[in-house]
Amino acid sequence: MNTASRTDTRTPGQPSARHPADSHDVIRVHGARVNNLKDVSIEIPKRRLTVFTGVSGSGKSSLVFGTIAAESQRLINETYSAFVQGFMPTLTRPEVDVLEGLTTAIIVDQQRMGADPRSTVGTATDANAMLRILFSRLGKPHIGSPKAFSFNVPSISGAGAVTVERGGKKVKERREFSITGGMCPRCEGRGQVTDLDPAQLYDASKSLAEGALSVPGYKAGGWNHRLYSESGFFPADKPIRDFTATELHDFLHREPTRMKIAGINMTYEGLVPRIRKSMLAKDREAMQPHIREFVDRAVTYTDCPECGGTRLSEAARSSRIDGLGIADACALQISDLAAWVAGLDEPSVAPLLATLRQTLDSFVEIGLGYLSLDRPAGTLSGGEAQRVKMIRHLGSSLTDTTYVFDEPTTGLHPHDIQRMNDLLLRLRDKGNTVLVVEHKPEVVAIADHVVDLGPGAGTAGGTVCFEGDVEGLRAAGTVTGRHFDDRAALKETVRKPTGALEIRGANTHNLRGVDVDIPLGVLCAVTGVAGSGKSSLVHGSLGGGAAGVEVVTVDQSPIRGSRRSNPATYTGLLEPIRKAFAKANGVKPALFSANSEGACPTCNGAGVVYTDLAMMAGVAVTCEECEGKRFEASVLEYRLGGRDISEVLAMPVQEAEEFFGAGEARTPAAHRILGRLADVGLGYLTLGQPLTTLSGGERQRLKLATHMAEQGGVYVLDEPTAGLHLADVEQLLALLDRLVDSGKSVIVIEHHQAVMAHADWIIDLGPGAGHDGGRVVFEGTPADLVTARSTLTGEHLAAYVGT
Repeated sequence: MNTASRTDTRTPGQPSARHPADSHDVIRVHGARVNNLKDVSIEIPKRRLTVFTGVSGSGKSSLVFGTIAAESQRLINETYSAFVQGFMPTLTRPEVDVLEGLTTAIIVDQQRMGADPRSTVGTATDANAMLRILFSRLGKPHIGSPKAFSFNVPSISGAGAVTVERGGKKVKERREFSITGGMCPRCEGRGQVTDLDPAQLYDASKSLAEGALSVPGYKAGGWNHRLYSESGFFPADKPIRDFTATELHDFLHREPTRMKIAGINMTYEGLVPRIRKSMLAKDREAMQPHIREFVDRAVTYTDCPECGGTRLSEAARSSRIDGLGIADACALQISDLAAWVAGLDEPSVAPLLATLRQTLDSFVEIGLGYLSLDRPAGTLSGGEAQRVKMIRHLGSSLTDTTYVFDEPTTGLHPHDIQRMNDLLLRLRDKGNTVLVVEHKPEVVAIADHVVDLGPGAGTAGGTVCFEGDVEGLRAAGTVTGRHFDDRAALKETVRKPTGALEIRGANTHNLRGVDVDIPLGVLCAVTGVAGSGKSSLVHGSLGGGAAGVEVVTVDQSPIRGSRRSNPATYTGLLEPIRKAFAKANGVKPALFSANSEGACPTCNGAGVVYTDLAMMAGVAVTCEECEGKRFEASVLEYRLGGRDISEVLAMPVQEAEEFFGAGEARTPAAHRILGRLADVGLGYLTLGQPLTTLSGGERQRLKLATHMAEQGGVYVLDEPTAGLHLADVEQLLALLDRLVDSGKSVIVIEHHQAVMAHADWIIDLGPGAGHDGGRVVFEGTPADLVTARSTLTGEHLAAYVGT
């Protein structure tokens, strides 16, 4: 049928009927109850930029990540076959009545990238994969396929007989195979080799009988010690320094040998390989403190002498393009590497060069041009890791997807925030829904739609206080609305230093022989654009203490903890509480631990019973025996101050502080820890709340509260405002003031202008990032920095304080 001959039945000027598909223009959430959300119902416009605000712990992440993004991911996973789902993480349906209008969610969160030593910026973004193909095509001399340039692929060769069937007969043939990989054989592609310092393993002047071994767990009389003293390979009463070459080899490096000691079959092995297997193979964080201390003392890390730390074999390093090898290319600053790639003109690999150039340009555009591709992924900060994850989405042709960002401005200087805003708007303008959890007013200001959660944190939050545009938020009486235009003023008078930490010739990473005096007894802010060398200066020079001063460092490394961990266990608060209960009732402290003797036998102290359903989402049901209290019924009969242990763990910090501060339950050790938790603004947290349910800002402050107990003269804080609401920043500044007034020195690496304005002294690094930074461009008071306006930080601080 000819469509042109159709008659139009509409009258002139009548609008066309709306297509049913166009009616799905909102994401509807009805009755969300994840974590602290209280039956939240909300409609979020699609293809718009929506920013979620509210104090830390108000429920933003629970709504955006725990509800909307989690359900989207779960539904996508269900489209795969049951076989494939068996290899994927199982996700449970969030606690919500209705979720409609969902689109595919791409989550760009602040989870640190894997700290595997083989993972680098290049491998995480596929830039290395493209470089490997480039060198396998254009490199001279030609050494093989892309695998020949990969430090994760070892060179293997082998030969053997294979049986093949030909014409109904089975015939044996000899076959040979070889794979040329790029892995350095000495360090196995890690770039570093570890050596054990013999002086930390034993005292050479003593014999084994005299207790020469100084390794934890190898005390005289124990099985580990008897393995060596009774092996018979060397005399136990002879000083180790007098061992012959053979005896010393057997003692330190002998291959595993089966033998009988005291009538028991055992495997003897040299001390060095035995310690490597038993201690060095474990995750450092999972070690007991005394073993971790020994490992830190005994192990030395050095660049691999064979590959010079490049991780690559000699053959892979020998192949070059325009005089540059792949190891040299990966070591270049990405902005320089992008310029080198742009200068290559090879029609045979034109599509590859275009894609590689686009990826490298994305690094520069997003403000990460100062990184190099060989930078280990585990050394990136949370903000850097998040932006590295963004790179693969910037050039994407996908539209009508939902991008979910968790504080994308973390770790960004005010100068870089405008660049991030442009990227968010670009993603939206391509027809995507962009959901952002954010505290910075500069990002909230560009939102099409704002959702403010609160009014408080924890149990005092979980409701929607405001929905609408930015102007409506300003006029609203919510905490965010009231503080939206807050600006911290410069101090009228600044504290006078009581001394100084002298740093001379600092050259860690991109620092260029920096000489600087960090004043003591004041609040000192170290500022500069991302990648200017702030962390290198402070952590590199003060990490292990300086000039005899005890340094307490609170960095951005994540808190490790399972669903069994909670604020009480993490801060050490549970220890004095257990002892107080035990003393009051005349029983053992172990009864009052849900991970020990007092645990409910049905759920093993978890409070819930998990049923694993293979590739389907597992089910967690509250334990019927203990009703989720985690303890045996007999344990709950013991009381302290009229409360049982489960009731104490259900208390918020503020209530517990009063409870343990006076009366029958008075416990000074517990009261001190609770006071520190209240000081950092965590008074609303319950003592038994699982760590896995805490927000990023809450975890940061929990770590700060724990470190405040350490007896250090100098506190080094790395972006303590990360994850904090505008209202919470005021409380943090008051806490920093209290620390300084109590005689401590506080050094803060920070981008937040409120902290800069409140500081007594500022050290500004720059002027740019990477090799454009690494110099001190300003030292002085915030007022002098604002007056001079000589640096990027100075310009933005002046604009912030309105001068």
